[in-house]
Amino acid sequence: MVPVIYSDEFLKHRTGSFHPERPERLTAIVSALKSAPWANQIDWRLPISNKERDLKCLQQIHTPEYIRQVQLLASRGGGRLDPDTLVSSDSYEVALLAVSAWLDGVDYTIATGEPCFVLTRPPGHHALRDQGMGFCLFANAAIAAHYALEQCSLKRVAVLDWDVHHGNGTQALVENNPQIAYCSLHQFPCYPGTGASTERGLHHNVLNLPITPGSTMADYETRFEQDVIPFLNQFQPDLLLVSAGYDGNADDPLASINLQPQDYGAFTSYCMEVTRHVVFGLEGGYDLPTLSQSVVATIEHCL
Repeated sequence: MVPVIYSDEFLKHRTGSFHPERPERLTAIVSALKSAPWANQIDWRLPISNKERDLKCLQQIHTPEYIRQVQLLASRGGGRLDPDTLVSSDSYEVALLAVSAWLDGVDYTIATGEPCFVLTRPPGHHALRDQGMGFCLFANAAIAAHYALEQCSLKRVAVLDWDVHHGNGTQALVENNPQIAYCSLHQFPCYPGTGASTERGLHHNVLNLPITPGSTMADYETRFEQDVIPFLNQFQPDLLLVSAGYDGNADDPLASINLQPQDYGAFTSYCMEVTRHVVFGLEGGYDLPTLSQSVVATIEHCL
């Protein structure tokens, strides 16, 4: 069984009819998973909202002013943090529940030694300490990494970000901590324009791997085998968090990488070579058919 932590509450983050990061992303994934031949091996779990825990973890990563900004914007019916990043009336509570789900994923994997998938929105890897951007409100992966170290007494946590866009927020929030390693494969040039290979972190705990537009699985295989796996194995993480974005698919409208859904199954297998202590959490992916097929491929390779 593979736990999938999900709630219909995540559909209440409303971004408008034509926004790429829309509720239909999750409904398409849920439908595909429930139609999979091994659907009976999915353990659907609701996130456990623990406001005291969740707010404490949130406040350790984001400034009080920024948290209040998101909360106030939602209480007024919504608005924009930037031209691409929308807040609706329910978005603050939904984003806080997404944090809950990531923390629940950490708790599950640490307790069992087995992988799980956190199926949430809004995404988080572009969110900075004091600013939301790139569709992201709160920095889910960074929050989960710090939580794992502080609350679960782990020594080393790694974050692997295979979203097609560089996780500038995650990197900024973890790179100064020698107990956290960050590795990103991302299209360059592409939004947000960060993630140069020369960025290594204060403790040589950052590995950025810019990928040329038009690249295929063959290019990613080389990067995984020559760079990603050696980097993670050398770090020896007690827990691996994966910012699982699926916008590297050839049909995705927001980038120019030529991956196929089954390639994400291979990515998952690479992760399992490092450790089975893996929490996969949804980031991007905006073509509904390939997004849903890619999540299916990821979870299938966790069974």
